[in-house]
Amino acid sequence: MLSTRLDGQVLLIRLERAEKKNALTPPMLDALGVALDAAAANRAVVLSGAGAAFCAGFDLSSCRDDPSSTVLDDLLVGLSRVCRRLRDLPCPVVVSAHGAALAGGCALVAHADFAVTHPDASLGYPVVRLGISPAVSAPALASTCGNGPARVRLLDSSTIRGLEAHRLGLASHLAPDAAACEPAAMALAHALAAKPPHAMAATKRWLNDLDPFTDTMRLDDALAASRSLVGSPEQRTLLAAAWARPASK
Repeated sequence: MLSTRLDGQVLLIRLERAEKKNALTPPMLDALGVALDAAAANRAVVLSGAGAAFCAGFDLSSCRDDPSSTVLDDLLVGLSRVCRRLRDLPCPVVVSAHGAALAGGCALVAHADFAVTHPDASLGYPVVRLGISPAVSAPALASTCGNGPARVRLLDSSTIRGLEAHRLGLASHLAPDAAACEPAAMALAHALAAKPPHAMAATKRWLNDLDPFTDTMRLDDALAASRSLVGSPEQRTLLAAAWARPASK
């Protein structure tokens, strides 16, 4: 589901479901949470994905035959927990957002300290059309991009290219192409790891304390808003309709 590799003082965590574009499952989110808990001793962390895409969001195939909607709820809770851990780690976190970072994958990007993407990558939250609310991502996206751009991105449900994501501030760095993203993320992480660790940890902690969008109450409310639609008639109907549509060629 994921792999870890220590490169000097930088821990590389890579999602390893390339055949599914690293779509997230509850066990993957649990494993990612464990890996992030163990990453606190490192000077920097890079989160990347194997294959052609960083992360295509939730693996909604696991929700198809789940009349209780337990899996979708577990996915939202697991995503919120992982996103909070990304912000709470004392060391800087860099995401390599190559290919695509969609829905839950884009939430990981928004909660990182830095994100490297490329001009023709695809990023965004295309889940409203399935009756699923991306509210769990709203506080961090508003913090990263500002209220106006965050509102547009979450309500529009279309995706944007990496060049636009960089312009909005969702991605902090732009690599020339998908293949260059992870090396660029590693280079950035090594540069960050060379800085005084106590000063970096204190600065990150104070930035978190000063951020009105990502305090615990806001994050709890955001998760509750997303969970409130789980199992609703609209969500069930739209998700079922998505499976009934013929696959695009």
